[in-house]
Amino acid sequence: MPSLVRNTATVFSREIAPELRSPVGVVLAMGQPLLFLVLFGSMLAGTGAKPGAGTGDVWQWFVPGILVMMCLMGPLSAGHSMLSELNGGQMERFLVTPISRTALVLGRAAKDAVTLFAQATVITVIAIPLGMDLHLPGALATMMLLVVLAVGLSALSCVLAIASRPGGNLFWIVTQALVFPLMLLSGILLPVDAGPGWLSTVAAINPVTYVVDAARALFAGDFLNSSVLHGLTAAVALAATGLVLSTRAMKRGI
Repeated sequence: MPSLVRNTATVFSREIAPELRSPVGVVLAMGQPLLFLVLFGSMLAGTGAKPGAGTGDVWQWFVPGILVMMCLMGPLSAGHSMLSELNGGQMERFLVTPISRTALVLGRAAKDAVTLFAQATVITVIAIPLGMDLHLPGALATMMLLVVLAVGLSALSCVLAIASRPGGNLFWIVTQALVFPLMLLSGILLPVDAGPGWLSTVAAINPVTYVVDAARALFAGDFLNSSVLHGLTAAVALAATGLVLSTRAMKRGI
């Protein structure tokens, strides 16, 4: 275990270094979520819409959805860098070192989780002058939940990157085909309850739906809401599945 921790820290340092040297990419990745926050969120707040019970005001309902949106757009696409390294030969040189392949997955996932945490913090701070009442313990709990989700999505993205070699077309087809349905069917922008019955049925099998509901309850400080347990279970299940599949893919597919 100490060796795994050291190896993971080594991979994490390697992966986070480019972001620290040139954080422009991290900032640019926040462009679309920021547009939704400032434009769509302001229009939603202006309508006087009432969010669901236990979710606080409109901003406390909307901001957690934007944070989950960043999680889908960032960590779910994180395998692109691995795909580039696989095709470019950098990964092969890295694999001849004593670092375990499990650490390769954990280090990359940790980097994506830390990046997401930083981005989520910025989004939350920007939402305050827009009219959001910040519940600090709830916001921190929400970010911890999303970190777990980010680890799972990042690991699953690595699986997809390995399966997409060498062209990478499969990676972009699958990620682009997944992101928007997952967003729309989890109620990130609008309540799923407002749609027809079949839409709610489909949303019920989307694990991201439960994470979104949990994030909104936590963000409003409703820690005892039953949706928190459901969302945490879904996030942990995705993280465990992603780590198991990505570790297996690293051992068998490279």
